[in-house]
This record gives sequence, C-alpha cells and structure tokens, in this order.
Amino acid sequence: MLANRSRKFGQYDQSLSRHTGIFGLQTKKDIRRSNDILMDIVKTDNNIYRELKILLDYRTFQQNQVQDQSKETEKTADETMYTISRLQDQLTNIKKQNEENIKLRDKASLNFKIIVFILVVVILLVLSKQIRRKENNT
Repeated sequence: MLANRSRKFGQYDQSLSRHTGIFGLQTKKDIRRSNDILMDIVKTDNNIYRELKILLDYRTFQQNQVQDQSKETEKTADETMYTISRLQDQLTNIKKQNEENIKLRDKASLNFKIIVFILVVVILLVLSKQIRRKENNT
C-alpha cells in the first residue's frame, strides 16, 4: 500500500508540472487529472489508516491477552504458594501428632511391661504361698 501511495504521489507530482495549455499554462483537464490523482492518494491514505487501526487494535488485543494470561499465571502461582504453605503446616502438625503418639505408645508399652512384671511377681508370690501351705500341711 505504501509503495502504491508513493507511486501515485510521483504521478501527482508529474501532473502538476504538466502544462498543456496555451502559453505553457495548465488546462482544466490537467487540473482535473491532478485532482483525480490526489483523490486516489487520499483513498490510499484512508486505506492505510484503516489497516493501521486494525493492526493497532489487534496489537492491543494481544497485549490484553498477555496481561490476562500474566494475571492468571500470577493468580495460579499465588494459589499454589498458599496450598504449599497450608500443606507444610499440615505436615508440621502431623509430625507433632506422630511424636506425641510415639511418646504415648512408649509410655503404654512401659506400663504394659510393668503390669506384666507385677502380674508375674504376684503369680509367683501366690504360687509360692500355695507351695508353702502345701508343705506346711504335709
């Protein structure tokens, strides 16, 4: 389009220098020809402006798309960071609960061992008393 406009402007410049009238003056026909070429240049310019507007609108659309995608990516990153933080907190809580459960299990195991030991001692004491009674009765 720009090359076409440049060519038409060259034609317009030539038509202005044409003087086909008497005494080297321009005729109405020369002036009309120059005006027609000038109108073509204006139409070409209008087409160029229209195309430029379409391109600028498209560029604006692309920029808006990039901004929207950037915002969406940022939002996703923020949500991911929040999720990671929340999961880290949950992991910390689970580790604490696990440590508490291990302590309780160890304490319960110790208590069970003590109870078993006491039962064994009591059973031995009871058996030893019965054996003594039997020995004393015989």
